[in-house]
Amino acid sequence: MKIKMILPALTEAKSPFWRPIKYSLFPPLGLATLAAYCSPDDDISLQDEHVEELSLDDAPDLVVIQVYITNAFRAYAIADRYRSRGAYVCLGGLHTSSLPDEAVLHADSIFIGPGEDTFPQFLKDFQNKCPRKIYHNKERDIQTIPPIRRDLIKRARYLVPNSIVVSRGCPHHCDFCYKDAFFEGGRSFYTQRVDAALAEIDRLPGRHLYFLDDHLLGNQRFANALFSGMQGMNRVFQGASTIDAILRGDLIEQAAKTGMRSVFIGFETLSKGNLVQSNKRQNIGKDYELAIQRLHSLGIMINGSFVFGLDEDDPHVFQRTVEWAVKNSLTTCTFHILTPYPGTRLFKDMEAQGRILHRNWDQYDTRQVVYKTTGLSALELKQGYDQAYRSFYSWSNICRASLGHDNLKHMLKHFAYAGGWKKFEPLWNFMIKTQGLNKMLPLLEAILSKVKKKDAGEPLSPFPAIA
Repeated sequence: MKIKMILPALTEAKSPFWRPIKYSLFPPLGLATLAAYCSPDDDISLQDEHVEELSLDDAPDLVVIQVYITNAFRAYAIADRYRSRGAYVCLGGLHTSSLPDEAVLHADSIFIGPGEDTFPQFLKDFQNKCPRKIYHNKERDIQTIPPIRRDLIKRARYLVPNSIVVSRGCPHHCDFCYKDAFFEGGRSFYTQRVDAALAEIDRLPGRHLYFLDDHLLGNQRFANALFSGMQGMNRVFQGASTIDAILRGDLIEQAAKTGMRSVFIGFETLSKGNLVQSNKRQNIGKDYELAIQRLHSLGIMINGSFVFGLDEDDPHVFQRTVEWAVKNSLTTCTFHILTPYPGTRLFKDMEAQGRILHRNWDQYDTRQVVYKTTGLSALELKQGYDQAYRSFYSWSNICRASLGHDNLKHMLKHFAYAGGWKKFEPLWNFMIKTQGLNKMLPLLEAILSKVKKKDAGEPLSPFPAIA
């Protein structure tokens, strides 16, 4: 059987003139995971429109398309094209699970929720010529998933080809989180077997890894066993965590000892009222600055995430947030305009209040205002968001944040990482267009490499758990 798997891209990611680096970071692991359930005799192709031109004049028997909110209309157009030519088309992903009644109009079959149980069942049904229209996920278990079909991934087109996921979902339930609808009706957080995760890591060449898990430290027992098993692998890796997990116990020390050099953290807001409004309970009452100090003492860089447009925000929130981030030497920041994704509690509440402005999913990209604001006008919110990015990534603030570290090598690492991420976008654009992006990986590994205590002067940490 000839199977084609597609990750469509939003318009910006396909521009022939300018290709932002963020669209060329990670390969489509979800589709490569589903491909592992197919027969070895199947002829499978995997195309990611973020990094390549799609060929749409072929004639596959089966087309599987991953749909997220800002690629939804593009995904539907591709689906409609293949269906008109006689191919059987399946749609899955976050947006399909959030709005199944919309997605089903463009597909022969749709998958709601994770596909580890439904996709193998669909393949059996398809071979027996009795596929169902809708497949609902029932089993939440990734203990025995087959190895990802990484042979289908075009590694050279990604900066971080060694991305990996060892868990599903998140133990927390923030009101604006897009993934709650995806995991509705069952366990919302579960992990692989440790030995399976270690085997997958062992398959990956080079040193660098990026854990795409929503919360790598979310299950303490699993994370401890994972980091213990990774000892001696000589890896450097990046991942995501929450403030409370960083402050609790010595798990973050174990992560640092194993090779964690950068962590994504959803600070979201400096306002307690906004945290309560968003149901961001894991941040309420937590000492942000103590967590930051702990990470810096371990040589772990921080990518902080912040949301603007929550109801307690005022016109000063943008500069206040930037000043705080610079003062605390966050290496990078990801700013977002509050976006009510369908399927979230935030969307349901705003829809009930008549605050949803439209359903043009192309604009639900966290960079545009798609709801009726309070406290700030839509113009103030958009302009403040844009200014926050310009201000945080100005050379003066990159320098100020770099100088906030306690030794020269950490200052230089911070400066190189933050400056390289935002100030050399023409270089990234050139490397993407010449398909040489993966050649930059050794530089990334060098920046992430550990600063040894003997190089850094005084011991790095006041915390006794550090060896």
